[in-house]
Amino acid sequence: MNPRFPTHALALALLGGSLLASCSQSQSTTTATTPGTAMPANYFPAVESGVKTGGIQVIPITTPKGKFNIWTKKFGNNPKIKVLLLNGGPGATHEYFECMESFLPQEGIEFIYYDQLGCGNSDNPRDTSMWSLPRYVEEVEQVRQALNLNKDNFYLLGHSWGGILAAEYAFKYQQNLKGLIISNMMMSCPAYGKYADEVLAKQMKPEVLKEIRAIEAKKDFSNPRYMGLLEPNFYAEHLCRIVPNPEPVTRAMSKINQSLYVTMQGPSEFGISGKLTTWDRTKDLPKLTIPFLSIGGKYDTMDPAHMAWIATQVKQGASLICPKGSHMAMYDDQQTYMTGFVKFLKTVDDGSFKAGMKM
Repeated sequence: MNPRFPTHALALALLGGSLLASCSQSQSTTTATTPGTAMPANYFPAVESGVKTGGIQVIPITTPKGKFNIWTKKFGNNPKIKVLLLNGGPGATHEYFECMESFLPQEGIEFIYYDQLGCGNSDNPRDTSMWSLPRYVEEVEQVRQALNLNKDNFYLLGHSWGGILAAEYAFKYQQNLKGLIISNMMMSCPAYGKYADEVLAKQMKPEVLKEIRAIEAKKDFSNPRYMGLLEPNFYAEHLCRIVPNPEPVTRAMSKINQSLYVTMQGPSEFGISGKLTTWDRTKDLPKLTIPFLSIGGKYDTMDPAHMAWIATQVKQGASLICPKGSHMAMYDDQQTYMTGFVKFLKTVDDGSFKAGMKM
């Protein structure tokens, strides 16, 4: 659900290409909604007691296999809007969310980086039995409690695999949420696989698709030729259309936990074949009653029509389909993505959000 590139292509990035200038360099003077807006004076208060750590908090969590440490980092301060970010992969890191630093501070929005268990700076138990969606839901709940997030301020954004995790969390714990953002993820993995087979595959050159399918049939996924075909013909079209990729994307995906990724997703982004293969929550969407934003891209690995439809199935939904965006629309259609994202947060906060409103 977030792309994976082989070791030999890390310079290109595991998310489908390689490095452009980081958004923090190219967008540092741009705000999402009101250019020129000054950062609130109290956005970086000295709230930490003792030795200052730059907002980093290591949270001990309890699991069926013992206790582990989870890494988080708070950026800014806003008592009413706190956004917890769930990265994709599965198995990537928080680092590709660093583009948020170029947009959210000047809007006064607090956000929190979070490396899930097995990812980035958090502990890695190296136990595939731990790669479980229900266990990750309980992990998010323990993180929420430790960070003192609640229904008056807690917004959850999940991107790709993180969107599955965010949805599952909301189905069980939506009473704790003020708003939910599902970014670049369908609510059905079977439908995701079908879209890859019946729509995206047919956009490839027949000879390229034939060779890809032949490698898959042999389960020869370590063959360099496999990623050599997917990188230009699939990843660069549907995962991130900025080639080479922005630096935070490259860095985050170079650290991907392959065990976690393959166990949950399968060996590539071209469809799904891991533990999540049968996951489908489409019939349960009407149970979600909190303000909800579904974000997607026209060129996404996910079906944009499905992602727009999701918003019509929840009680208070809106959608944002980025016309130039792919799976990493926060980069390749950045202004559209960030403007809509910020508008959602602010309209929910001030009470003006309405189902179906344009983001």
